Amino acid sequence: MRRASITGRAAGRRRPSLALAALPLVLVLASCGGASRADGTGGGLGGRTDGKGSPTLNVGDQKGGSEAMLRAAGELDDLPYTIKWSTFTSGPPLLEAVNAGAVDVGAVGNTPPVFAGAARSKIKVIAGSHSRSDGEAILVKKDSPLRSPAELKGKSIAVAQGSSAHYQLIASLQAAGLSPKDVTLNYLQPADALAAFTRGKVDAWAVWDPYTSQALDQAGARILTTGQGLVNGLSFQVAAPAALDDGAKSAALKDYTARLRRAQNWVFRHPAAWAKTWAKATGLPEGVARDAVQRTRGTAVPVAVDRAAIGSEQRIVDAFAALKLIPRSFDFGELVDPRFNGGLPPSGTAPRTYGKAQ
Repeated sequence: MRRASITGRAAGRRRPSLALAALPLVLVLASCGGASRADGTGGGLGGRTDGKGSPTLNVGDQKGGSEAMLRAAGELDDLPYTIKWSTFTSGPPLLEAVNAGAVDVGAVGNTPPVFAGAARSKIKVIAGSHSRSDGEAILVKKDSPLRSPAELKGKSIAVAQGSSAHYQLIASLQAAGLSPKDVTLNYLQPADALAAFTRGKVDAWAVWDPYTSQALDQAGARILTTGQGLVNGLSFQVAAPAALDDGAKSAALKDYTARLRRAQNWVFRHPAAWAKTWAKATGLPEGVARDAVQRTRGTAVPVAVDRAAIGSEQRIVDAFAALKLIPRSFDFGELVDPRFNGGLPPSGTAPRTYGKAQ
């Protein structure tokens, strides 16, 4: 693979420039997650709390993520335990906190657990959801001559290392008969990737919603290809083993994951109301939020982390290991604790079709 212009670690330490702040596109954080800290901190502990009583669940979140969805659906109104929220910039630093025992549970996309597992992190995947992958996209400028993924050969592409977009890019290249060696990968978090994309420093940008919807609306982008039919569309709740081994926290985790499922169902029934809430929570323009809900967030179905899901994730492990993008291969099933799977549909359940607001 050609040397990336900025490594994932270096990109994580960089702060957005003042020039970037002047751009019309206001970047927010999404649940899929990137490879490293976008602000150099990875998130803060000791944030807001909900509920009352014991135990206290330390929940890692991303802006506009689980907390916003649960609050919009009314699922935080009667908590019989306490939730202490911590906000992280992306999935990998959130999983670092889970591994360290600073966070009990948090939501990430399909690829961060692969990188965490390869690093032998102490994590357990306990719940999942399945959504459409239209928001997982490779973007080019509207005036770009590129019309198909095969034409990416020899081009430079921005992507967040270890993110769901990273795997979507690899899968798209492979489907076009290419490999990462055929392109120049620029490992950039979305803020830096946007700057590079806007200024023509890269030919394409592999990213996820809501960045996809924002770039289409405000950065003169168009979609070259999406992950639909190429990636599994899964995202996960990942917990600390110590929390699962604690009887009181395990009971709270069971209740918490049930509330998340009900909140996802509320989002599906009330997409317009959720788009307004999401826009307020993240700073997204409401129209962009509606587009992202239609493409991705409003299509999610709570599913079991079952044999099919494990097999699908194993293919991601194998792909990254074969390309030597993770330090080792491993059995993804070893990361899964299936105790909260009961009553959930199988992971292959079709994502929902976006409907009218109620």
